[in-house]
Amino acid sequence: MSPVRRCSRTACGRPAVATLTYVYADSTAVLGPLATYAEPHCYDLCAEHSERLTAPRGWEVVRLSDPSAPTRPSGDDLEALANAVREAARPQDRGARPRGGGPRAADPMEVARRGHLRVLRSPDS
Repeated sequence: MSPVRRCSRTACGRPAVATLTYVYADSTAVLGPLATYAEPHCYDLCAEHSERLTAPRGWEVVRLSDPSAPTRPSGDDLEALANAVREAARPQDRGARPRGGGPRAADPMEVARRGHLRVLRSPDS
Protein backbone atom coordinates (compact mmCIF):
# COMPACT_ATOMS: atom_id res chain seq x y z
CA MET A 1 0.00 0.00 0.00
CA SER A 2 1.32 3.46 -0.90
CA PRO A 3 2.09 5.83 1.99
CA VAL A 4 0.77 8.77 -0.09
CA ARG A 5 -3.00 9.22 0.02
CA ARG A 6 -4.58 9.53 -3.40
CA CYS A 7 -7.52 11.54 -4.68
CA SER A 8 -10.88 9.85 -4.02
CA ARG A 9 -12.27 10.74 -7.47
CA THR A 10 -12.63 7.83 -9.84
CA ALA A 11 -9.68 7.33 -12.21
CA CYS A 12 -7.62 10.09 -10.55
CA GLY A 13 -4.29 8.93 -9.19
CA ARG A 14 -2.88 12.29 -8.13
CA PRO A 15 -1.83 12.83 -4.48
CA ALA A 16 -4.50 14.27 -2.18
CA VAL A 17 -4.04 17.79 -0.77
CA ALA A 18 -7.48 18.50 0.77
CA THR A 19 -10.26 16.68 2.61
CA LEU A 20 -13.95 17.09 1.80
CA THR A 21 -16.58 16.48 4.47
CA TYR A 22 -20.34 16.84 4.11
CA VAL A 23 -22.42 18.24 6.98
CA TYR A 24 -25.84 16.96 6.00
CA ALA A 25 -27.71 18.71 8.84
CA ASP A 26 -26.52 22.12 7.59
CA SER A 27 -26.46 21.31 3.85
CA THR A 28 -22.80 22.27 3.81
CA ALA A 29 -19.72 20.84 2.12
CA VAL A 30 -16.53 21.65 4.06
CA LEU A 31 -13.25 21.57 2.15
CA GLY A 32 -10.17 21.91 4.32
CA PRO A 33 -6.53 20.91 4.51
CA LEU A 34 -5.70 17.23 4.21
CA ALA A 35 -6.82 15.43 7.36
CA THR A 36 -4.17 13.69 9.44
CA TYR A 37 -5.92 10.33 9.10
CA ALA A 38 -8.19 8.95 6.40
CA GLU A 39 -11.75 8.96 7.74
CA PRO A 40 -14.45 6.68 6.32
CA HIS A 41 -16.98 9.47 5.59
CA CYS A 42 -14.50 12.01 4.23
CA TYR A 43 -13.10 12.34 0.72
CA ASP A 44 -9.50 13.21 -0.08
CA LEU A 45 -9.11 15.39 -3.17
CA CYS A 46 -6.16 16.44 -5.32
CA ALA A 47 -5.44 20.13 -6.01
CA GLU A 48 -7.33 20.17 -9.32
CA HIS A 49 -10.48 18.52 -7.98
CA SER A 50 -10.49 20.63 -4.80
CA GLU A 51 -10.37 23.83 -6.89
CA ARG A 52 -13.21 22.70 -9.18
CA LEU A 53 -15.44 21.43 -6.36
CA THR A 54 -19.11 22.37 -6.58
CA ALA A 55 -21.85 21.43 -4.13
CA PRO A 56 -25.38 20.25 -4.84
CA ARG A 57 -28.01 22.92 -5.51
CA GLY A 58 -29.03 24.63 -2.25
CA TRP A 59 -25.84 23.61 -0.47
CA GLU A 60 -23.06 25.90 0.69
CA VAL A 61 -19.33 25.23 0.20
CA VAL A 62 -17.06 26.31 3.05
CA ARG A 63 -13.37 26.42 2.13
CA LEU A 64 -11.02 26.41 5.10
CA SER A 65 -7.56 27.77 4.43
CA ASP A 66 -4.46 25.86 5.41
CA PRO A 67 -2.57 27.90 8.05
CA SER A 68 0.73 26.25 7.12
CA ALA A 69 0.37 27.10 3.45
CA PRO A 70 2.43 30.05 2.24
CA THR A 71 0.38 33.19 1.78
CA ARG A 72 1.13 36.17 -0.40
CA PRO A 73 2.11 39.28 1.53
CA SER A 74 -0.46 42.05 1.58
CA GLY A 75 0.26 45.67 0.72
CA ASP A 76 0.39 46.52 4.42
CA ASP A 77 2.97 43.80 5.02
CA LEU A 78 5.18 45.08 2.22
CA GLU A 79 4.88 48.67 3.43
CA ALA A 80 5.80 47.66 6.99
CA LEU A 81 8.81 45.76 5.67
CA ALA A 82 9.94 48.76 3.60
CA ASN A 83 9.58 51.05 6.62
CA ALA A 84 11.64 48.67 8.76
CA VAL A 85 14.40 48.58 6.13
CA ARG A 86 14.42 52.38 5.90
CA GLU A 87 14.63 52.66 9.69
CA ALA A 88 17.51 50.19 9.87
CA ALA A 89 19.39 52.05 7.12
CA ARG A 90 19.24 55.41 8.89
CA PRO A 91 22.52 56.42 10.49
CA GLN A 92 22.24 56.32 14.25
CA ASP A 93 23.65 59.12 16.35
CA ARG A 94 25.66 57.10 18.87
CA GLY A 95 27.29 60.04 20.59
CA ALA A 96 24.07 61.93 21.28
CA ARG A 97 24.63 65.01 23.36
CA PRO A 98 22.48 65.74 26.40
CA ARG A 99 20.03 68.63 26.21
CA GLY A 100 22.02 70.76 28.62
CA GLY A 101 24.68 71.67 26.06
CA GLY A 102 28.13 70.12 25.67
CA PRO A 103 29.07 66.54 26.52
CA ARG A 104 29.50 65.70 30.17
CA ALA A 105 32.44 63.59 31.26
CA ALA A 106 30.32 61.51 33.69
CA ASP A 107 27.91 60.18 31.03
CA PRO A 108 28.64 56.62 29.88
CA MET A 109 29.19 56.17 26.17
CA GLU A 110 27.45 53.49 24.12
CA VAL A 111 29.99 51.16 22.53
CA ALA A 112 27.77 48.53 20.90
CA ARG A 113 24.15 47.46 20.62
CA ARG A 114 22.56 44.04 20.20
CA GLY A 115 18.78 44.10 20.01
CA HIS A 116 17.51 45.98 23.05
CA LEU A 117 20.81 45.58 24.98
CA ARG A 118 23.55 48.20 24.99
CA VAL A 119 27.24 47.90 25.88
CA LEU A 120 28.36 51.03 27.70
CA ARG A 121 31.90 52.25 28.32
CA SER A 122 32.46 53.43 31.86
CA PRO A 123 33.58 57.06 32.29
CA ASP A 124 36.90 55.86 33.79
CA SER A 125 38.14 54.10 30.64
